[in-house]
Amino acid sequence: MRHSSGFAIILGMLFVGPAVFAADSSTQADAGKTATTQAPARSDEFRTLPGFQVERLYTVPKETQGSWVSLAVDNKGRLIASDQATKGLYRITPPVIGSNDETKVEKLDAKISGAQGMLYAFDSLYVVVNRGPVSGLYRLRDTKGADQYDEIVKLHDFVGPMGEHGPHAVKLSPDGKSLFIVCGNHTELPWDGIMPRQPSAADMKANPQYTAQMPVNWDEDFILPRLWDPNGHAVGRMAPGGYIVQTDPDGKTWNMFSTGYRNCYDMDFNADGELFTYDSDMEWDMGLPWYRPTRLVHATPGSNFGWRSGAGDWPWYYVDSLAPAADMGPGSPVGVIFGYGTKFPEKYQRAIFACDWTYGTMYAVTLEPEGSSYKAIKEEFLSRNALPLTDIVVGNDGALYFIVGGRNLQSELFRVTYTGSDSTAPVDYHNLRNADQREIRHKLEALQGKPAENPQAAVDFAFPYLGHADRFIRFAAGVALEFQPVDLWQDKVLAATDAETLITGAVAVAHQADKAILPRLLEALDRIDFDTLSDFQKLELLRAYELAIIRLGPLDAAAQETLIKRLDAHYPGTNDLVNRELCNLLCNLQSPTVVAKTMPLLAAPSPPAKEEFGDLLSRNTQFARPIAAMLEHHPDQQKIALAYALRVVKAGWTNEQRVAFFNLLRELGHASGGFSFQKYLNNIGNDAYDNCTDAQRVAIEAAGARKPYVPAVLPKPEGPGQDWSTDDVLQLATTGLHDRNFRQGRIAFAAARCIVCHRFGGDGGSTGPDLTQLAGRYSMKDLIQKISDPNKSISDQYRAKMIVTSGGKSYTGRVITDDGKKIVLLTDPEDSTKVVTISHDEIEDEHDSPISLMPTGLLKPLNEQEVLNLLAYLLSRGNPQDALFAK
Repeated sequence: MRHSSGFAIILGMLFVGPAVFAADSSTQADAGKTATTQAPARSDEFRTLPGFQVERLYTVPKETQGSWVSLAVDNKGRLIASDQATKGLYRITPPVIGSNDETKVEKLDAKISGAQGMLYAFDSLYVVVNRGPVSGLYRLRDTKGADQYDEIVKLHDFVGPMGEHGPHAVKLSPDGKSLFIVCGNHTELPWDGIMPRQPSAADMKANPQYTAQMPVNWDEDFILPRLWDPNGHAVGRMAPGGYIVQTDPDGKTWNMFSTGYRNCYDMDFNADGELFTYDSDMEWDMGLPWYRPTRLVHATPGSNFGWRSGAGDWPWYYVDSLAPAADMGPGSPVGVIFGYGTKFPEKYQRAIFACDWTYGTMYAVTLEPEGSSYKAIKEEFLSRNALPLTDIVVGNDGALYFIVGGRNLQSELFRVTYTGSDSTAPVDYHNLRNADQREIRHKLEALQGKPAENPQAAVDFAFPYLGHADRFIRFAAGVALEFQPVDLWQDKVLAATDAETLITGAVAVAHQADKAILPRLLEALDRIDFDTLSDFQKLELLRAYELAIIRLGPLDAAAQETLIKRLDAHYPGTNDLVNRELCNLLCNLQSPTVVAKTMPLLAAPSPPAKEEFGDLLSRNTQFARPIAAMLEHHPDQQKIALAYALRVVKAGWTNEQRVAFFNLLRELGHASGGFSFQKYLNNIGNDAYDNCTDAQRVAIEAAGARKPYVPAVLPKPEGPGQDWSTDDVLQLATTGLHDRNFRQGRIAFAAARCIVCHRFGGDGGSTGPDLTQLAGRYSMKDLIQKISDPNKSISDQYRAKMIVTSGGKSYTGRVITDDGKKIVLLTDPEDSTKVVTISHDEIEDEHDSPISLMPTGLLKPLNEQEVLNLLAYLLSRGNPQDALFAK
């Protein structure tokens, strides 16, 4: 079952409110016995489309039968349901539609439970168990003709820290020869324990039972350092994310079919053999620029939909990914099925029904061909308060059956029928419109998985489609090329004159070519006239540059300077999404102008959301529709996206810009968002703060843009101490600086009050210099002298000034800023908020102080072991594995 965060659980419970269904007069079943209910009752509490009727057939006794999450139809048209936990499987014979017959429920003898996917096929019941160590794909058979499953065989293990992000639904392939299983992003790959997560070509050749429709050299592919979820969800989970895998009836061969999902629960094929799934969002990310709502996805072979953990989700426009068919909005996706076989009006026979657990809503989604893919239009099919939907099937009687439950909630079984006046005659579910384009894509997809028997012919066929107008065809052509020997096509890509061909091909080059190709790839991309591209093509080009740097970099100094100049000429532009990618690249390259150009964008009033996306809204819906979900959220997402990028830039800041940046983060924090929203903003600020100079940190805190550092209660030195001279400490360090204790060194750093003024390893005050890297600057003698006799040599950067004003006031402190008109002076080295501002016109006398702001005698309270551990700690650069701590 799809995992929701605690936030989503609370949200969902608040939305659905208390259950409004009164208990009926049914006789419930004890485990292992048969139960019947009285005639099904019409529920008027449902909100449905006109002409549809919902009947409650059964209320599940939770104590004995659990909470149901999975449904299947067996070979005799009966339903099979599974408890999410340990209560087992149940077989249900629904009453004849329109009759007063009873619903028959019996517990099966099979010792298996926890199914989140079931399928009857190949004279077997396949069960995907998602429950701790017993998780896996099972095959159940009736070998004795007793109408019970007496044989249970585990065909394949599914492992990982899965929970509800493990394996889910299983479906029969369109040709009826194989099984498809969808797995959440905490499920290890099918070859876990046999091959590496990123197997080499030799690994794949040695293990032919494992194949993939896409190249397996997947990566995170971030141009900026990723922030993990600050509340800990999915920390450490790496590419390729959730996936759909294909296997044979015996579970012997495993083919990775599609990747890049968060946690889709179910999927289904349409009549034309195309696969669709309903992927989950990360509701903790609401309000953030990387938030992706739940999405109905056309899962083509070899596709990648770009889920990455934390702030790393790829946006829909990345050229190495694909856009969803529809953004469905926040929720918890569960059961999915096409309406094939229902006795519904034609529109709903063709629709795909998608269930949302959190908001108690079932959607009917109409799919219409668009290019080689589809556009989707959703409508609310039915809903009710207290309706935690879990799974859905089409019965042999033409009705739609669904269950509610999950997470130990009360389960019920319902049936949907149509009683209106529209025709329910069976229709042809195929849609021949754009079949020619789908056929092109299918031929390209047939070249995926391994080199073709005639690689040159494969290259000759695929190459022209790199520039095709349809995004899905371009993507399939690029993946097809990646499976052919790179020397057959990389030169053709680099010589291409069509922008779209070159951009799509550049992705394949970045993925597969040797790093030595980087200068030629950059030169080829530089030939593209940026100004002639549409906004969407600009986004594709910028992503191609990103992948070149990520996969083939780093750039040398000359290439970096050249690319900065090329990108800088177009930044900022008129389109916000293009500006995001330009800013990302320029920040990665540490452009000297990106701060000055971005800060006005952060200071500008936020425009109406619809104005942010330029001509992307006017392009065909294949590109424009994913924007709709973004428009539902506050437009300050753009500012968050730019701040996220700027956090990594070290140079080019003035103190005033730093202060403005942190003031902006504080203002953005007043907006509403998901459970992790504020913590993400805090971590953006933490990264930016780490990249500040010492003077900038003081200026930020002095201006009140960031709370000053407040140490925890400082430990007391163990002592007894002594008056330590430089020579004393140097002699001690000469013989005693080995077998030190990192933890005790950190304690001594705090006990000596160093932490109050100095950062080390990302922790500490900001009024003195950051000491993390001092081992690279000072010899042992210089370091000891700086500590024991701070007045002997004072850095100009930290020297105190003594100022006397015309009014007779005297101040001593460190100059934080001096703009020629006024001086800001820090007067207390242990409190960054203690500052005074003095106009130059008021200064009567100004001279350097011979006394350091750093107090003397800091080592006096420490004993020998404390002094040695402190020195080792300072020299370790924050590494507890340093040789100084070896035993």
